[in-house]
Amino acid sequence: MRTDTGRIVHLADYRPTDFVLERVDLTFELDPTETKVEARLIFHRREGVDANAPLVLDGDDLTMTSLLFDQIELDPARYTATPESLTIRDLPESVPFEITVVTMINPEANTQLMGLYRSNGIYCTQCEAEGFRRITYFPDRPDVLAVYTINIIADKAANPLLLSNGNFLGGAGFGPDKHFAAWFDPHPKPSYLFALVAGDLGLVEDTFTTMSGRDVTLKIYVEHGKEPRAAYAMDALKRSMKWDEEVFGREYDLDIFMIVAVSDFNMGAMENKGLNIFNDKYVLADPETATDQDYANIEAIIAHEYFHNWTGNRITCRDWFQLCLKEGLTVYRDHEFSADMRSRSVKRIAEVRHLRSEQFPEDAGPLAHPVRPTKYREINNFYTTTVYEKGSEVTRMIATILGRDDFKKGMDLYFERHDGDAATVEDFVKCFEEASGRDLSQFSLWYHQAGTPQITVSSAYDAGAKTLTLSLEQMIPATPGQSAKEPMHIPLRFALISENGSEATASAIAGGDVTGDVLHLTQRSQSFTFSGIGSRPVVSLNRGFSAPVTLHFAQSADDLAHIARHDSDLFARWQAITDLALPVLTDAAKTARDGGAVVTSPAFVEALLAVAADESLEPAFRAQALTLPSEADIARELGGNNDPDAIHAGRQAVLTAIATTGADAFATLLATHSATGPFSPDAAGAGKRALKNIALSFLTLAENAPARAAEAFAKADNMTDLSQALTILAHRFPDATETKAALAAFETRFAANALVLDKWFSIQATIPGSASLDRVQALMASPHFAPTNPNRVRSLVGTFAFGNATGFNRADGAAYRFFAEQILAIDPRNPQLAARLLTALRSWRLLEPGRAEKAQAALSTIEASPSLSTDVRDIVDRVLKG
Repeated sequence: MRTDTGRIVHLADYRPTDFVLERVDLTFELDPTETKVEARLIFHRREGVDANAPLVLDGDDLTMTSLLFDQIELDPARYTATPESLTIRDLPESVPFEITVVTMINPEANTQLMGLYRSNGIYCTQCEAEGFRRITYFPDRPDVLAVYTINIIADKAANPLLLSNGNFLGGAGFGPDKHFAAWFDPHPKPSYLFALVAGDLGLVEDTFTTMSGRDVTLKIYVEHGKEPRAAYAMDALKRSMKWDEEVFGREYDLDIFMIVAVSDFNMGAMENKGLNIFNDKYVLADPETATDQDYANIEAIIAHEYFHNWTGNRITCRDWFQLCLKEGLTVYRDHEFSADMRSRSVKRIAEVRHLRSEQFPEDAGPLAHPVRPTKYREINNFYTTTVYEKGSEVTRMIATILGRDDFKKGMDLYFERHDGDAATVEDFVKCFEEASGRDLSQFSLWYHQAGTPQITVSSAYDAGAKTLTLSLEQMIPATPGQSAKEPMHIPLRFALISENGSEATASAIAGGDVTGDVLHLTQRSQSFTFSGIGSRPVVSLNRGFSAPVTLHFAQSADDLAHIARHDSDLFARWQAITDLALPVLTDAAKTARDGGAVVTSPAFVEALLAVAADESLEPAFRAQALTLPSEADIARELGGNNDPDAIHAGRQAVLTAIATTGADAFATLLATHSATGPFSPDAAGAGKRALKNIALSFLTLAENAPARAAEAFAKADNMTDLSQALTILAHRFPDATETKAALAAFETRFAANALVLDKWFSIQATIPGSASLDRVQALMASPHFAPTNPNRVRSLVGTFAFGNATGFNRADGAAYRFFAEQILAIDPRNPQLAARLLTALRSWRLLEPGRAEKAQAALSTIEASPSLSTDVRDIVDRVLKG
């Protein structure tokens, strides 16, 4: 584990390597504790580089046993080897040369799960971002592309399966007990895309015929006995391949595409060329063990990793500062895929919920950074929602500004021009400028300026002149390292909704650039005047969430209700309901804090119940509308000095008022949507279950008794209904006999299924109240809990820290102290996991002073540890000092 304070890497310091890597030949002799890795690397000096410049290769905790230069043992005077680097001097000035380096590594002891590791009998790699240097000495950076030939030798009985990137060349026996397999990837790739898997796994196989008529073999490897649960993943893969051909014109380029599902994995999945490695929670599903959300996640992540074949693999990023170029772009592509597979409006609502709950706080806190950062200490800490989700939103805004046709032309040009390249954000944007003829220089500030733009809006209608004037002012808050910001180009979709619910059309619009239904806000302050408007319309702004901004628009409750009833954009209708709810919820939190009785607006409740009862709306949308802003949303709206207990109490009071008033309506919804027929994971079935279960939640709240939820638990024939009923019981009636029986039954039924037990852990970890800490500590002693498995840790400790505001933010600070102990225990074995968990404390300054002081003390305890990893040191320093 690296425990240095970390060298700051700057974008401005980028320069190409001194040597060009032409070819990589790797031979692995696998052994649980003594794996031998032979790397034969062919280089030549880059033209114009100083003839005395040495070759410097990266390493991380490596042991070298041999070093050859052109197959001759190299004089020790010509090189310097440490566990972290290999420097070779006196190299040829112009001709290619070969370096052969042999290292010994211990996969069994690699608990960091970076590089080559062995877990549950399976050898597996994870090389992004800098894991390959834990395998062998190498120029381990994304702009070093080469073709790879891989030879794997291993015990045949223990490892009948030997996989790597590219196409299979062949294999045979190797001595009495071993065998070997050879793979060749003809497409140059960076080291972070290297993959190796060896072990004994079951197989699900299929084929896909590409648009040019080639047959591609598809293979998904899972643990034996779990093959039937990979069927949906295979279906999602085939749909992804077809969609990418139809929408982006991208065809798969190898003879085989493989997915391997493993249970010990730091990430969700990894797009290694031709050999994707997945956390098994994003591959395995059946109705008994997976929720509708699990199915949706599998579909999206399978697609995301496959889409990387072009946006990430065929075209990779020049350096890690360009990470959004592969991740943000690919998130946009998987969002569009999911929108086409499911309900576009409901998918968009879910995306924005996630963005606001995760990325907006990141943008507003000490960990804020631009979509394309300019410096980092530890690159693993920049796999963030800013890079992924906000990066996706930036791509979406390009599509909004240019329109469908010019956006497609820009993407086509990008694929054509940069296939085989390590590209930059500037390369990407230039393609759209050339394809459309539009100057995107101001728009590019979205890549360079951190922070969520705040837009203040006002409107004035002149009945005599029949004009509407819309005045907008943008402000981007200061963020770490960026105190002054320039005005952004912000595309805002809009509609003017008449009294009868139709959309009014202006005869002319003055004051700025308007294309179709998009206002282009480019100045700090700007007014748009709409002429020919016969009566005062209601303004619907930022429809479809066309820009990731926060609007401050003092619209009346009547205007918001009008949008909620009539807007043709379902996202805008949902947003209007949210805007109606937030003042009610924030007022309730303040009232609860002050010890008063919470009073809920009848007009808000009436508007909400009207949407719930509207059978013309799809069930999934109504379920989203009934899902009120979360406690985290309320805290963000309050802005600071937050008391999580008061926020929880206020929100519960509002929910109870809705439940009591709408009890009959919820009973009707529950009865109407309970008979959904045979389980199907499609959008229609999932929407009906979502609406049914939120109706169940409200009814249980109105009745204040566990019987209805206990009955639903007993009758459930799928995991969505089962886990929702269990959640209602545990969260509303944690001490009830029915709840204890249901938790015990769930544990017994799924004792052999770790992924399902993760739900059992998470449901209990999020039971509100101060007693949850004792519950979490007791669950850590469960035989089902494995502290070395990232999924188990995330399901219990991570869910508690990120998803239980009242329990984690106990007023006495005990949970913060517990959390600090866990971070310090996890860090030595898995720094990535520890660092990502630690971000749960990024918003500690927004707490009321007593809690904030205790959270700061816990962070200081972590900071004081003398042996922190670079990963954790980077996060704790920024969170404390940012």
